[in-house]
Amino acid sequence: MKIQSKLFLILFSFSFLLVTTLVLLTQWSLGKGMVEYVNAKEVESLNPVVVELTQLYDVNDHWSEIAGKHSDFHRLILRKLLGDKFASPRRNTNMRPPHQRPNRQERFRGHKKPNYDRPPPNPNFPPKPLLGINGQTHYALLDVNKNLIVGNHPKEFDYNQIEITVENNIVGYLVASKRKRLSAGYEVDFIEQQQMYLWIIALVVMIFVVLVTLPLTRHLVEPLKLIARGMHKLTQGDYQHTIDLKRRDELGELSRDYNELALTLAENETARKRWLANISHELRTPVAILRGELEAMLDDVRPLTKSNITSASDEVRHLQRLIEDLHQLTSADVGGMRYQKEHQALTLLLTAEFNKYESYLADAGIKLSFENINDDLIIYGDKTRLCQLFENIINNAIKYAKSTQLKISLSLDEVNDKRFAKVVFEDNGIGVDDSHLENLFDYLYRVDHSRNRKDGGAGLGLSICRQIVMAHQGEISAKHAKLGGLAIIIKLPIS
Repeated sequence: MKIQSKLFLILFSFSFLLVTTLVLLTQWSLGKGMVEYVNAKEVESLNPVVVELTQLYDVNDHWSEIAGKHSDFHRLILRKLLGDKFASPRRNTNMRPPHQRPNRQERFRGHKKPNYDRPPPNPNFPPKPLLGINGQTHYALLDVNKNLIVGNHPKEFDYNQIEITVENNIVGYLVASKRKRLSAGYEVDFIEQQQMYLWIIALVVMIFVVLVTLPLTRHLVEPLKLIARGMHKLTQGDYQHTIDLKRRDELGELSRDYNELALTLAENETARKRWLANISHELRTPVAILRGELEAMLDDVRPLTKSNITSASDEVRHLQRLIEDLHQLTSADVGGMRYQKEHQALTLLLTAEFNKYESYLADAGIKLSFENINDDLIIYGDKTRLCQLFENIINNAIKYAKSTQLKISLSLDEVNDKRFAKVVFEDNGIGVDDSHLENLFDYLYRVDHSRNRKDGGAGLGLSICRQIVMAHQGEISAKHAKLGGLAIIIKLPIS
């Protein structure tokens, strides 16, 4: 399965699970809240009953007037909850205070003679639960010790409890069973309607999720597809392919890194081809000359003289130097160059090099000067390798710069709280174009593209210099000199 399909399924499944959970929790909360609301309203509707029971106890100072009279108690509740028109026409006059009760003649005036054939109701027989506001509810009156006085009080139900107080003293409790669910009424219709609306909303939300998730997954995956295609091209050797993603997120950074990688690989491939071409040229030339001279002497074209043998020997020495330089560079790349580092006073080291090359440069018509700005610069390095570094730079100036002046300066340089000893070699020679400055330290790189061997060298001197400086955790660069020629800048960390 592709990443886009996986991402879509993950987002859709998570959204579906989340929406379904929210709908179910909302339905549960709505149903529970409605039941609690109905229970609270039923308790509130019992306040008139509490008032009348309070008055009854206040007059009699006991509950004997209503104890065990379940029918009268339930009629009282019906009358107060649903109104007098729903109560029984036979009102219990015994629940009135004594001074308000009618006498015997008043009680039977206008009433029909009772039917003695029908047995009287048993007041102690528990009646059925009353039909409350929204369904069956059990009502009961308890005394202060929560013993049943009248009503229906099954133990398996939970009850709302209302205190009955007389003169700030609790004399009893009116209890009504709590509803655990709704079975009929407007509340049930309301809940069912809201549940239907919730599922409709959930369906609309899932449609919206699909409409958003599809473009989102495509937006996230398309750059990955482009980068994957680009990586495939890199594996095939196509380093010119670039990716242009105008994004400011991690994918945009990844595309920029890909372009940098492609550019680096292209440059390395170019350098590798140039390296192979230069090596083959440098090796082929002395071998061809040496072979020609030897064959000429073997064929008696040239006489076997000491001078001709010397010429062949010069080519062998040139070939040997080239092989040694290549071996040295290879050893540096694999860590094979040995360094015996000690604390070195850079001023003394440069002074010794200055004294050694001053007369040699004077014979070549080059004036050497030394400018020391800081005398107390100690570095940790290999004296032999550092002398080789300075020697290669000075020889490079003699052979290629065609200058009349070479200046060496030593100073202290601080970069980001790090201290470096800065050594600058600059001449007033022909200089180097800007296009060559960055490549001067590459293997076998020479500004003279004709690779004229008359001046000697194979373009490995500055490459060796870079390896030595890097082994001392330093930096080396080239730029235009203030004297008009080339400046080689070396920075070595202060010990």
